[in-house]
Amino acid sequence: MHRLLRTTCIVFLALFIGTICGCTIRSPTSPEKDVTGPLGPARDLGTAEISSYEGKPLTDFKALSDNSVRGPQSVDLASYRLVIDGVVRSPQRLTYTEVLSHTRYQKLITLHCVEGWDATGLFEGVLMKDLLAQAGPLPSAVTVIFHGEDDYTTSLPLATVLERNMLLAYRVNNDDLVARNGYPFQLAAEDKLGYKWCKWVVRIELSTDPDFKGFWERQGYGNDAEVNPSPGFDP
Repeated sequence: MHRLLRTTCIVFLALFIGTICGCTIRSPTSPEKDVTGPLGPARDLGTAEISSYEGKPLTDFKALSDNSVRGPQSVDLASYRLVIDGVVRSPQRLTYTEVLSHTRYQKLITLHCVEGWDATGLFEGVLMKDLLAQAGPLPSAVTVIFHGEDDYTTSLPLATVLERNMLLAYRVNNDDLVARNGYPFQLAAEDKLGYKWCKWVVRIELSTDPDFKGFWERQGYGNDAEVNPSPGFDP
């Protein structure tokens, strides 16, 4: 009995320490890493922007400094098309409404910038997994290349995008993205540094090139961009 009580106390103490340190305790079978909240279907949270979620404070993303290469982009929804192409069976040209016809999900995610700051938000969007399934990646596809309206590019391994249930986000903190945050769509690339969070996504390209380097990666930034690389990892 005493051993059971001691074990229970240790577990609660670990949970408490993990909470105050901003850490999470994950199931070893979970495909996500270092996310601050579970993936779940989008819930109705009313119409107002929120500043906290389930007791966790949220960052005002509209107040973040703009560090994009060419400044905030203006995207016309009337003519907007999300292109999904490359090594796929059925290339797609989706309107904003067609993208949002997929099941929408919410996830609490922390963005970590290479400059040293971080920002936590409740992101809402559609699963990259669902969008890619619609296009049908061919077996030779190994990399997903993201293209922004500003010609910005970055990439991630296809396996990583699928295993981590990454979102193509259109809302944050219960409010639609604004231009400076990537309207109409931003990749919410949790566990990856901010330069992997492509804004103003207009094209998603499936590629056979495992070593594709985007804008910042060609400037010398690591192509992996893992927030918490495993010991011994060499980018």
